Amino acid sequence: MVADFPQSVLFCCDHNAVRSPMAEGLMKKLYGQRAYVQSAGVRNDMEIDGFSVAVCNELGIELSRHRSRSFDEMEQWGDDLSQFDLIVALSPASQRLALELTRFYHLNVEYWPIIDPTGLGESREAKLQAYRQARDQIRDRMEARFGPAQT
Repeated sequence: MVADFPQSVLFCCDHNAVRSPMAEGLMKKLYGQRAYVQSAGVRNDMEIDGFSVAVCNELGIELSRHRSRSFDEMEQWGDDLSQFDLIVALSPASQRLALELTRFYHLNVEYWPIIDPTGLGESREAKLQAYRQARDQIRDRMEARFGPAQT
């Protein structure tokens, strides 16, 4: 069942380097400007992952210019976390942090348990396959939640 379409969505994961940038890019690609979309991590201690860039590029999604950011950095840079209608947590740590925010703001938080592909696969092709699996899990959850792509 498709729920109401939010006006703004924040995707979050551990480092804002793999899953949440993929989700941000996918949302923008699939639904255009229907919603304001951002992503953040619990921490910002990594740059965008090259395998995430590669598997999103396969779908025409450009991630190479993405700059990782944390929740704290978003607030420091003036982003109002209370502005988001929906926060989608893609990892257990980001879910905990997002739920903490509900103590201060009226936010809807959803948890989509997406695999962390970073430690999977031995060969380059096996690693790419793991990242494709994570990307496709995100896309499938997105379409189940928001409906068919608009673009």
